[in-house]
Amino acid sequence: MGPDNEKTIRSSIISDMSEGVMAIRCDGRIMLVNDAALHILEMDRQQLEGRSFAACFFGEERNDAFTETVLEAVRSRGRRLETYVPYYTETACRQLRVVSSYLKQGEERIGVILVISDITELAGLKDAVRAMEAIQDLNKKLEIRNRLLQDTFGRYLSDDIVREILDTPDGMRLGGHRRRVTILMSDLRGFTMMCARMDAEDLVAMLNHYFSVMYEEISRYGGTVIEFLGDGMFILFGAPVPSSRHASDAAACALAMQKRMEEVNGWNRERGYPFLSMGIGINTDEVILGNIGSEKRTKYGVMGPAVNLAGRIESYTTDGQVLLSGTSLEAIPERLEIADSFPVFPKGVETPVTVFHLTGIGGGYGIFLEEKEEALTALPEPLPVTFRVLSGKHVEEETFRGLLLALSDQGALVQTGTPLQVRDDLVLDLGGDAYAKVRDRRDGRIRIVFTARPAGFSAFLKAAGGDSHA
Repeated sequence: MGPDNEKTIRSSIISDMSEGVMAIRCDGRIMLVNDAALHILEMDRQQLEGRSFAACFFGEERNDAFTETVLEAVRSRGRRLETYVPYYTETACRQLRVVSSYLKQGEERIGVILVISDITELAGLKDAVRAMEAIQDLNKKLEIRNRLLQDTFGRYLSDDIVREILDTPDGMRLGGHRRRVTILMSDLRGFTMMCARMDAEDLVAMLNHYFSVMYEEISRYGGTVIEFLGDGMFILFGAPVPSSRHASDAAACALAMQKRMEEVNGWNRERGYPFLSMGIGINTDEVILGNIGSEKRTKYGVMGPAVNLAGRIESYTTDGQVLLSGTSLEAIPERLEIADSFPVFPKGVETPVTVFHLTGIGGGYGIFLEEKEEALTALPEPLPVTFRVLSGKHVEEETFRGLLLALSDQGALVQTGTPLQVRDDLVLDLGGDAYAKVRDRRDGRIRIVFTARPAGFSAFLKAAGGDSHA
């Protein structure tokens, strides 16, 4: 799921807790308070959220013990505190138990979370054993809920986005601002066909392992996952935390991700899962960042033509490729290894865009990919083949003909008079629909790379035969 703001967290996790929860930033500003806390303190949400704790509570001298407990929790940051204090409302004097823990960003404490319990009834118990048992039971419940709260902040929101919400007084408001960033889009080839063939449990297990391995590299190079897009990822560099090296970090991250695919496929092979290949597109430009949505449901979003162009660039990749836009290339000071460059004509862009096939980055990164092109097995006799052109998500109706000259598990060599261009997407009949992209064209022959193979492809490959290489 994408990152949601604190209102979503409050409604889905803490709004029905019987214990009060209050999150306070290190400068004393109240960022979050749940319904139970409002009930215990007999205050309205408008009186507390977004305001200074001191401004809200210093006016009542009878509650000095409570205010001093909270201020000590904010000042200490690094210690877990547990205190029992009286708290006076207009209708009663309550006995409160206040437990504080801290929110952490890396090694830095960025705020505190207070869990407030009304133990007035427990304090009035004469039976000490019953009181102790009740308090111990309360401790267990609070520990479980506190852990859930901490885990949720870290799991469903990226650390950087959580920090921005907590550190910025207006961090929860709708709105946006412009910033130059680098966008990385990744996608698995042939995923739609995998969905049709695999059991749901196996498919999710395979995807979860793939995402886990990729996230290690994304985190290492300072990227923020904005969304998981089915089998793809939308990753941002340079926001929410600004960085002067966002383009370099994105390029290094993309190369590192491609290197880890060998590990991913080794894991898949051991479990009988299919081979995965990934394409990555990178673009650097100005975007609009901020909280997008409604007052009831909001997400940290990124908008602008730069996002669409990153997705278009990714669509031109074949297996294992990283393609850069010209703006990303210009923004990277390190030495780059570029295997190829070519113009593309993305939908919605008036002029051709040159993209660059990145295979390595030097400087302090030192990451280089080995170009591996599988040898094709020449067929004993040319094999007639029919194919159609894939335009966007639509397969054209016109059928073209050619001769299959050589074949492998990853690609083929086809002779055809059809005026195809490098990067054109095709659908060939090879024991079923095989999806491919044109990688090279010379002398009426095209070299294609498969992006998805049909279930009957192995049998087709075996029947085609051949024992020499083209």
